Amino acid sequence: MFRLILVVAGWLSLTLGLIGLFLPLLPTTPFLLLSTACFSRGSERCERWLLNHPRLGPAIHNWRTHRAVSRRTKQLATLTMLLGSTLALYQLPSPWCWLPPLICTPIACWLWQLPIVPQRN
Repeated sequence: MFRLILVVAGWLSLTLGLIGLFLPLLPTTPFLLLSTACFSRGSERCERWLLNHPRLGPAIHNWRTHRAVSRRTKQLATLTMLLGSTLALYQLPSPWCWLPPLICTPIACWLWQLPIVPQRN
């Protein structure tokens, strides 16, 4: 039963991560890493599929191998958080308009302190 819960949680977090590709304030990478962690304990088949995925697999490999994120990922994540936070400032009523920037700022700081993926020779 626990393995089934982990597989469902893995697919749910993967779905949220894929939605995050299109929604500025929903992060992709943490949900992708969470889904991998769930799959690693719940389903070898799902984990293998995710690790071998041509678009998603390299980011997971970089995290597992180097605990690093690519410069492009950092730039895109920061840009989407900045856009989402700016929209929130204009669209949400006060004081709620400050919530996205207050959440995104420490996340961006944490993201940029991570190592950048080493270059291949």
